[in-house]
Amino acid sequence: MHDRHSDTFSMYKRLSSKDHLYGYDREKNLGWLHNGVSKDIGNPSWRRPLPHILVATLSSFLYGYHLGVVNDTLESISLDLGFGGSTLGEGLVVSTCLGGAFLGSVFSGWISDGLGRRRAFQLCALPMIIGASMSATTSSLEGMLLGRLFVGTGMGLGPPVAALYVSEVSPAYVRGTFGSFTQIATCLGLMSSLLVGIPSKNVPGWWRVCFWVSAIPAGLLVFFMEFSAESPHWLFKRGRIAETEKEVEKLFGASHVKATMAEFSKSDRGDGVDVVKLSEIIHGRHSRVVFIGSILYALQQLSGINAVFFFSSTVFRSAGVPSDIGNMCVGIVNITGSIVAMILMDRLGRKVLLVWSFLGMAVAMGIQVIAANGLLQGSAKLFLSVGGMLLFVMTFSIGAGPVPGLLLSEIFPSRIRAKAMALCMAVHWVINFLIGLLFLRLLEILGAQILYTIFGIICLSAVLFVKKNVVETKGKSLQEIELAFLPAEK
Repeated sequence: MHDRHSDTFSMYKRLSSKDHLYGYDREKNLGWLHNGVSKDIGNPSWRRPLPHILVATLSSFLYGYHLGVVNDTLESISLDLGFGGSTLGEGLVVSTCLGGAFLGSVFSGWISDGLGRRRAFQLCALPMIIGASMSATTSSLEGMLLGRLFVGTGMGLGPPVAALYVSEVSPAYVRGTFGSFTQIATCLGLMSSLLVGIPSKNVPGWWRVCFWVSAIPAGLLVFFMEFSAESPHWLFKRGRIAETEKEVEKLFGASHVKATMAEFSKSDRGDGVDVVKLSEIIHGRHSRVVFIGSILYALQQLSGINAVFFFSSTVFRSAGVPSDIGNMCVGIVNITGSIVAMILMDRLGRKVLLVWSFLGMAVAMGIQVIAANGLLQGSAKLFLSVGGMLLFVMTFSIGAGPVPGLLLSEIFPSRIRAKAMALCMAVHWVINFLIGLLFLRLLEILGAQILYTIFGIICLSAVLFVKKNVVETKGKSLQEIELAFLPAEK
């Protein structure tokens, strides 16, 4: 703390943390706060937390990169490692990563609560570096699978921690904008993996380079996170008041320290950290908000987004467009929609974007159903297929893609936030795995038209679910949201 502020806070540093909270409460009652900031100092600058958020989004970039790194390289990997033509081997390379992601997401809440957000980021990068190195140097399928398992563990740990961190270090008035950065970073990672993988079809062994490249952003995440701010919410919950003040000053400026600390005291009352049991999250007073979060992630995956991505190459090839160019078109549409979401998130709000996103996805699925009708042929069929697919990706990236992670990190109370996010992300990965496992079989049994109809109905159901259950969080501090929607203590 700078010298000019030492007098202001010396009184607090001599007190216990509980007295510390009561001191802030007294100032709050004297009229210090209005909508999360002091009346005479306005909103904190968005520039201060921006570098820290950009560092955190490296984890999202890595998540996107590893999602796409085997798209163009899987064929050459299978030939070099001796399992060419084996659909089982190729499926294991993909699904092993998903299994690792599930494990990482399950433990992400306990890791980020126990070690802090910064150390959790660094920890998520390490298995990605180890796994990528193993995949790049292996000469067998078993080595590749072990490397993908390590990478998947880091992929599962990163996204929930990123959502937590961004929501906890962002000023309320730009939290939606900053929350969209994780989705943009994921899109950039996915597009980067597609670009890096282009030479793999012509250059022998290029797939090994693709894995080595991923170690660079992972190393940067470990290095720069060492100089990034820790989440003040996490420090405050641990009772480390002096460190909380220091990080608040780093993120929001010295003039906002007192107001922010008083805001923290609204929802956090005890010293130390209570042990949050899984049964409390599932069956306790927070069960409804956790249920809403889990259903949101399930609806996101059941909407058909993975089916659209799976079929994108086939649709573009039918239109005479090379698959790599087609994938880049999908990536460009995805990142364009994410940028639109970033602009609109703090203007229209989370709930509005979710409703219109799922509604647009339902319309896009309707177009796909028409395109799958056997009565259409030629250019009309191709136009509807490509147009419906791109419209689906665009509308998904505006709301259903970026909003759930941000929204859940906002509506979960601070005491259970990390562990509840972990549980919801585990649901996400389970649904993701089941869709990957069953999609082709369902397509074979039901056909594209019926399957797309089911996806469209799910999207419409999501609209109704969001209208009934989702609350708007735009412009509110995390403490205001918690106080407004937390059920009374029994």
